[in-house]
Amino acid sequence: MKKSIAYLPKSKQEDLIRLVMEINKRLPEAEMIILFGSYARNEYVDYDERVEFGIPTSFRSDYDIYVVTSKISDNKAGIILDNIDALYYKEPDFQTPVNFINDDIKTINKALEEGRYFHTQIKQEGVVLYDSGKFKLARRRKLKFDEIQKQAQEYFDEKFSFANEFLGFTDDAMRKESYRMASFFIHQACENYYYAIRLAFTLRSNKQHNLTKLAASVKGHSPDLAHVFPNNSAEEKRLFNLVKDAYIEARYNPKFIVTKEDIDALIPKVELLRDITKRICEAKIGEYANMG
Repeated sequence: MKKSIAYLPKSKQEDLIRLVMEINKRLPEAEMIILFGSYARNEYVDYDERVEFGIPTSFRSDYDIYVVTSKISDNKAGIILDNIDALYYKEPDFQTPVNFINDDIKTINKALEEGRYFHTQIKQEGVVLYDSGKFKLARRRKLKFDEIQKQAQEYFDEKFSFANEFLGFTDDAMRKESYRMASFFIHQACENYYYAIRLAFTLRSNKQHNLTKLAASVKGHSPDLAHVFPNNSAEEKRLFNLVKDAYIEARYNPKFIVTKEDIDALIPKVELLRDITKRICEAKIGEYANMG
C-alpha cells in the first residue's frame, strides 16, 4: 500500500490529518487507518453540479476511511466513529463528506487470506494514513473473479428481491390507507436497494439503517443515484427525512404524520432507485465475468 497523500491538495491533506488525529484521540484501539476509494486512486470529484431532466443535482466524492482495530468490538468502534463523524460535520472548515468503515485486525486478515474482493481492493489501492506498527496485514490471495461474480449475483438477487417485496407491501398499505406503515415499507425498500448496490460493488455491507449514510456509501457508483433524493429544495429534504425517520417513527410513534400525498410523491422515487439499482448492479456483475 502507498504511504503518502502528497498527491492531494494541501486542504485535503489537512482534512485527513485532522481526522487521523481525532480517531487516535477517541479510538486508541485503532491500529491502522487507511484511505481507500476515489481519493486513494486520485480519481475523486471535489464538486460537480449539473442539471439533468430539469433537476439540479450536485455530487462530491467522500473520504473513504477504513479503520482497523484490536481489543474492541466492531460495534463499539463503530459508535465511536459515528461520534467522530458527527463532530466532523460541526466543523465549518470541513466540506468533503467522510465515510468510515471499521473491522478488527483478525477480520481483515482472514478476509485477505480468503481473497475477499473488498479487502483485497483496499490492500491493493489503499493509502496508509496511520500504522501503530503492532500488526501486519496478511498476503492477498489472488482474486478469483468467477467466485466474485457468483457471490455478487447471490447478494444482489437476495437484497433486490427483498426490496421489491417491501415495495409491494407499500401498495398493500396504501389500499388500506395505512400511510404510516407505507412509509416504513418504503424505508425498507430503499434500504435493501442500497444494500444490493453495496454488495454487488464491494461484496461487503455492515448493518446500517440510516438512509443518509447508506445513500452516501453508494453514491460514487453512479451519478444517477443523486436524482432519487436530490435534496435541492425544502420539500425534497422533507420527503427524504420522512423516509429516513420512518424506520423508527412509523412503528413506534403514533403521532408520526404521513399523508397519502407523501406516499404518492415517494413511490416514483423508490421506483427510480429500483431501476437504477438493477441497471448498475447487473452491469457490475457482468464486468466481473470479463476480469478473470
